Amino acid sequence: MTDWAGLSLDRPRIMGILNLTPDSFSDGGAYPDVVTAIAAGRAMAESGADIVDVGGESTRPGAEPVSSEEERRRVLPVIDALARAGVLVSIDTRHAATMEAALDAGAGIVNDVSALAHDPAAAPLLARRDCAVILMHMRGDPATMQSLATYEDVSREVTRELAERVAVAEQAGIVRTRLAIDPGFGFAKRSAHSLALLRGLASLTTLRLPIVVGVSRKGFIGQVTGVADPRGREAASLAAGLFALSQGAAILRVHNVLETYHALQMSKVLMTP
Repeated sequence: MTDWAGLSLDRPRIMGILNLTPDSFSDGGAYPDVVTAIAAGRAMAESGADIVDVGGESTRPGAEPVSSEEERRRVLPVIDALARAGVLVSIDTRHAATMEAALDAGAGIVNDVSALAHDPAAAPLLARRDCAVILMHMRGDPATMQSLATYEDVSREVTRELAERVAVAEQAGIVRTRLAIDPGFGFAKRSAHSLALLRGLASLTTLRLPIVVGVSRKGFIGQVTGVADPRGREAASLAAGLFALSQGAAILRVHNVLETYHALQMSKVLMTP
């Protein structure tokens, strides 16, 4: 696979999750100040994260929206410090104003859970900027998405709907080689949908774009394992992530960076003749 965001995709890549929110589903409030958040981001990079994904708005089911102003207040000092330290930073946002400010602060990737559908200014902005873009599948918004979780063939429908968002991005002037896709596990999907989507992930390879998979600590993993505390789902999350790689995923978005890095090291050794 060709390079993306300055990274060679000849091996799996790790995206560490750095949520600067009080209400994210598993790590809300974990980084209560800028100093703690910067230290956590640097630790992720030192532990093997190729990308640190910084977010200032929770998009869990039913989450209340956050203003772009508050979002920027949370994320910009952290992005600036990490970028200055040489970390490849992704900004996890739906808001064009936050995207622009984050790119100015040094972010190299925009990760939009709405696939550029939330803010009409997003696609034209990113067409003008030289950055990588992740388009994630979601229906509706965090407040409404679970009511829209109706599928006959979830893998086929997610692939088709992502193809539509890719076409919108290209029509806006975003070069295809800058795009990656994320099937959006848990977003407008019940647990059965997420499991079926994971089993059918290879369907997305027909779009010939890097696939980002974020299954870390997700609710469907709790359903399978019976583990209510998201922080207790690490082993099962890792198993699901490794399965996703076997089905064509290129990047794993994870909370447990070091454990994922070690698992990928072992997998590489075992698969090398």
